[in-house]
Amino acid sequence: MFPASNVLGPAFQEQPRGWFWQSIVDNYAVDESSYLRELMKLARSDAAEKKAVTDLATDLIRKVRNQDDTVHMVDALLQEYSLDTEEGILLMCLAEALMRIPDRHTADALIHDKISTADWQKHVGRSESTLVNASTWGLLLTGRVVKMDRRIDGSPSSIWRRLVKRSGEPVIRSAMYRAMAIMGKQFVLGRDIDEALKNARECRDKGYTYSYDMLGEAAMTREDATGYLASYRDAIDSVGSDTYPGGGTPRPSISIKLSALHPRYEESQEARVMAELHDTLLDLLSLARERDVAITIDAEEMDRLELSLKLFEKVFSDPVVRGWGGFGMVVQAYSKRALPVLCWLNRLARDLGDEIPIRLVKGAYWDTEIKLSQQMGAAGYPVFTRKEATDTSYLACLRFLLSDYTDGSLYPQLASHNAHTVASVLAMARRKGRRFEFQRLHGMGDALYDTLLANERIPVRIYAPVGAHKDLLPYLVRRLLENGANSSFVHRLVDARTPVEDLVTNPVDALERYQSLPNDRIDLPGDLYGTERRNSRGLNIQVAADREPLLATLAGWSGHQWQAGPVIAGRRLDNGEKTPVHAPHKNADMVCEVVWASYTHAREALEAACVGFPAWNERPVEERAECLEHYADLLEEHMEELIALCCREAGKTLQDGIDEVREAVDFCRYYAAQGRYRFERPIALPGPTGESNELYLEGRGVFLCISPWNFPLAIYTGQMMAALVAGNAVIAKPAEQTSLLAARAFELMLAAGFPEDVVQFLPGDGAGLGRELVPDERIAGVAFTGSTDVAHILNRQLAERSGAIVPLIAETGGQNVMIVDSSALPEQVVADVIQSAFASAGQRCSALRVLYLQRDVADRMEELLAGAMQELSVGDPALYCTDIGPVIDDAARSVLESHLEALRASGARFIAQTPLPDHCTNGSFVAPTVVGIRGIQDLDREHFGPILHVVRYEAEQLDEVIDYINASGYGLTLGIHSRSEATAAYIERRVKVGNTYINRNQIGAVVGVQPFGGRGLSGTGPKAGGPHYVLRFATERVRTINTTAVGGNASLLSLGVEKVEH
Repeated sequence: MFPASNVLGPAFQEQPRGWFWQSIVDNYAVDESSYLRELMKLARSDAAEKKAVTDLATDLIRKVRNQDDTVHMVDALLQEYSLDTEEGILLMCLAEALMRIPDRHTADALIHDKISTADWQKHVGRSESTLVNASTWGLLLTGRVVKMDRRIDGSPSSIWRRLVKRSGEPVIRSAMYRAMAIMGKQFVLGRDIDEALKNARECRDKGYTYSYDMLGEAAMTREDATGYLASYRDAIDSVGSDTYPGGGTPRPSISIKLSALHPRYEESQEARVMAELHDTLLDLLSLARERDVAITIDAEEMDRLELSLKLFEKVFSDPVVRGWGGFGMVVQAYSKRALPVLCWLNRLARDLGDEIPIRLVKGAYWDTEIKLSQQMGAAGYPVFTRKEATDTSYLACLRFLLSDYTDGSLYPQLASHNAHTVASVLAMARRKGRRFEFQRLHGMGDALYDTLLANERIPVRIYAPVGAHKDLLPYLVRRLLENGANSSFVHRLVDARTPVEDLVTNPVDALERYQSLPNDRIDLPGDLYGTERRNSRGLNIQVAADREPLLATLAGWSGHQWQAGPVIAGRRLDNGEKTPVHAPHKNADMVCEVVWASYTHAREALEAACVGFPAWNERPVEERAECLEHYADLLEEHMEELIALCCREAGKTLQDGIDEVREAVDFCRYYAAQGRYRFERPIALPGPTGESNELYLEGRGVFLCISPWNFPLAIYTGQMMAALVAGNAVIAKPAEQTSLLAARAFELMLAAGFPEDVVQFLPGDGAGLGRELVPDERIAGVAFTGSTDVAHILNRQLAERSGAIVPLIAETGGQNVMIVDSSALPEQVVADVIQSAFASAGQRCSALRVLYLQRDVADRMEELLAGAMQELSVGDPALYCTDIGPVIDDAARSVLESHLEALRASGARFIAQTPLPDHCTNGSFVAPTVVGIRGIQDLDREHFGPILHVVRYEAEQLDEVIDYINASGYGLTLGIHSRSEATAAYIERRVKVGNTYINRNQIGAVVGVQPFGGRGLSGTGPKAGGPHYVLRFATERVRTINTTAVGGNASLLSLGVEKVEH
């Protein structure tokens, strides 16, 4: 943990840069409680400073509230429509979506969807702001805001319905566009840099200066990056040529996002970024220095922090930048790494004898960071979980930034809309006499900083977005999340109902009042599922703290030779045919040889399992569940080895390998919890007095579990654990291609305490072993995941048996579709399409096969998709930089290439194909490909690999599209991208599939969160990882006891004696 309380010690800042870098790495998800205690020592004010800050803040707030125009238009909007109201959320959704929708049909549907559901009545007449009223009603008919009287017009919802009915959607649409344009102008300074410079003059006349931010998020394609670079160059030229007389205020600057300048700005592509973006950035900075326009690198998500720092260090050390003092960086105080980052930057500046401008902000991606950490199963969060903790971190960083150690090396640029923070800056800076500036956001905090400028001679820079209103959404959402909630300072500053005393509370004091320093309403990722089970441990390979130990350990497994063969009654056998196992990405790499099970082995395994079943079925479910949980712990303990096996034998990338192990662990813990819940005690049933009726569950016998190669650990584990916790014995038959991974996992099962006669392992030829085992009437059930054709064969084999009718639990393939309408966000769609179609080389049951694009947006979507696919990296799955690995073997590659040849021969429209590097000729690689077809009816089967088929459709043809999808007979997964909740709900209701994913990717179902399984040709159910799955492995029994058989009915007689109160 970083010793924050020591940063002002004389010797502390003399430590080398490498020491501070390691502190950044180590502090990624440090224990929040312990670290906050360190920070609080640094952030805490002495009595004199605390009084000075309180007095300054109180005076500022009173002066702000005494202004006539305290509530500016955007402040009014935030005050009325905070994001803790339904109307605020709907208004923002409508605003951003309408700017993007090209066709009237979808725009009208979206208006009807959003406007008709909210309670607008409570907002009428509560604000004097034109913006609020325009946004409330969205009607500028005849050029004025329409005022509505409930006594005359009725309720707002009925008004909307009548207006739409009377005027029609086109009139309402036109009015809404105008209303949204008003709102857009309040958040964007100008549509281009020249308009922004013109509009900035009013505030510059008051003494403000600016930092212009060219709107736009991360580039997805090379063309995107080129476009953003051009806009930055134009902005630098325009700002550099601006003739506005400065009058002593600092010159305007430009803020840039590194992710906008490179299509793969992420840690896994560090080599590309450090070469390609380094050169791009140096050219840009050379121009900026020539034009005397300072450049600040904007902050982004925590996963990009280390990459940003490494690039900054390399560029800052170049002669182009040396001695300039105009190349700065943003640091986010909500990050647990903020203070070590500042110390590292300070050491860098001192080592090179230069000054770095530092914009210190609170942070803009908090909710995303929390969600990602929970999804990843991280050890902790990279950000603080209380607002007061972030404010405390800000004060700690502020104290260091304004200390003597940073004088001449870091130039503080302090961004906040909080009067207490502003007062803290003033109080600390006056003590030190340091040069610094304030910064605020365009459209927010006007009153606070107007007051400050009127009373202080301190530079204030406005961070102002520049660009088309349609690009506003990501910026707008971040600003609203920061400032739009009722708890935010921006909201409460201008609300006279909030006492001044509440706004000047010291955050350290506020934090100390909590019993728990971290937010105890936000569970740690490991505790996400409460007391029922522990979340599986994950790794975030985007950060060095997790990645470097993983890569070092994996290197030790690179040449390891594993052994595999049948295991019967605890003994591994080697008396059988040996089959070589080759790495799918490098066919010459023989991982080892597997001894395949013979028919004799199969019979012996069945006999052993039959012997083991009765005792296992009689064991208390608690003991069976403990075996599952012990196995889960062993999987986590051996995670690195299992990931190495996933890479070498199954061709899985590092992230796929991590996810594979985590899913297996989740299956164990979830089914253990389900087992306890379902099997621990009988269910008492109602009935007449004098008898007991109970339903209880027990195992069926011996289950044959046939698992696939595409999830060789997760599904293999899930099938077996469900069967075992239900009291069954199991014969495991893994896929031929991935027997090594299954064998290693089987060893861990035995180590976890599963009895040797309860679990048997038979690697080998599936068809042959199936013919030997499935017809045997001692097999009490079959769990199968694989192709629909094989499921049919198994079903027929079971049906031909003359004995008991036993369950077949089958999860098969899918012709999975995603439907995208014109309201969808293109960048989000393309990211989700690439993940859904090409992750795991498209070898997932849930993978996207057919993409339906509404014709109005198809050109843009396809163009973006094609560009993004050119940036993907295909190759060795063990390399961190690889996005997509091989398909499982040459047979699979041959089938997929034949399909592509057939499409070419049919004249299909080839849209995009990711280039394959030369070394891919040594393995079973298929280039990710996108092909246009007429419809899903053109496909006669599922094509299990990285091939995506695209269909264009008219908005009015939606029902026809749905009919074709349902007619295919498959029903596994469906993706929907639409900003219209009504449209998404309609599609979800009508398309008959097992799992629907709305406005996200359609893969990666999480155990117990998204139970997985299909219908029709896609499976029998019940869903794996769901509450009904274990039940299918059990048989139900009912026990009825006549409790009056010996003597009378004492319980009934006792009810006849009543106590009478006098």
